[in-house]
Amino acid sequence: MNILVVLVPLALGLGLLGLAGFFWSMRTGQYADMEGPGWRILSDDDLPDGGADKAD
Repeated sequence: MNILVVLVPLALGLGLLGLAGFFWSMRTGQYADMEGPGWRILSDDDLPDGGADKAD
């Protein structure tokens, strides 16, 4: 039973730490654009000029 004296405050502290991290991410705009990264991965911006169509 003595272990509960350690585990209950530890669990509450970790829960508050996670909640603080969530509110920090909301405040800094981490969830502002949920669709942008999904569309950005599909673009071919990393290809050089002309792309792979040119034959050297």
